[in-house]
Amino acid sequence: MSEKIYIIGHKSPDTDSVVSAIAYANLKNILEETDVYVPAVSGEINQATSFVLNKFGFSSPEKLENIVEKHVILVDHNEASQIVDGFDQAHVLEIVDHHKFNFSYNEPIMITCRPWGSTVSIIAGMYFDNELEIEAKLAGIMLAAVLDDTVITKSPTCTEVDEELISELAKLSGIEDWKALGMEIFKAKASVKSMSDMDIIKNDFKDFEYKAGKFGIGQVETVDLRDFTDREDKLLIEMEKLQKEGNYHSVILFITDIVNEGSQFLIVTNDQEKMEKALGEKIDNKRVYIKGILSRKKQVVPIMAENFDK
Repeated sequence: MSEKIYIIGHKSPDTDSVVSAIAYANLKNILEETDVYVPAVSGEINQATSFVLNKFGFSSPEKLENIVEKHVILVDHNEASQIVDGFDQAHVLEIVDHHKFNFSYNEPIMITCRPWGSTVSIIAGMYFDNELEIEAKLAGIMLAAVLDDTVITKSPTCTEVDEELISELAKLSGIEDWKALGMEIFKAKASVKSMSDMDIIKNDFKDFEYKAGKFGIGQVETVDLRDFTDREDKLLIEMEKLQKEGNYHSVILFITDIVNEGSQFLIVTNDQEKMEKALGEKIDNKRVYIKGILSRKKQVVPIMAENFDK
């Protein structure tokens, strides 16, 4: 096939989705001895991803906000609500992901899914399985993506496989202190002074469809919750607008303190009583802090599905 095949991650792209697109396009082009695979992003990249790409000398991939009639491979997502616009008229060839599956398509496609801490971990494994060299700067962004998605190995999504890959990618990239790199990434991610309230909400925001309705769940990770304290009221105002305009049942933003390992939740919902039951905590003035929650995929989304998708 001489036509371009775009490898693209989810809306509101994060480091794992962007680096997955870059690394997998490179892998496919090497294995098939071609140049038709092109990494793409479905929107503006965030501060952490920009930091990572700049640090290791990469440009942001091509922005592709509609995939009508295009051939695509989806990485780091599979739910229709998270796929770039035009999905219903696109040619999906393959999926590589580490999330639960909620995908329907009208023909068989190749699917690679592993319950690991990042999609980049899966792709790194493919390089090693095929005995392919990963050049230092590519290993650097791959290492950064795994560290970001596993919260520097603190997330409950992190597996022994991820830890082994972090060690190997650190060697290949020449990074002696990968924990220090992880902290650099999260400091870049936590720099929100120049971001609008809506940009903070949408920085890492995903839609989920449950029987109760549509949920929007965003996450921000920081090394100090105090950076957000003075902005909570304004963030909640924007979340209320988003709930109304987007016809959401609930809009949730949880701000994760990676140092103290807990999250401050801001919640706008049509059913506070049921939300409190789901979280196991009382919500006070649309806020609640929950110790030990670090992962949307492993800890928050399953709770929402269990309580609002029946």
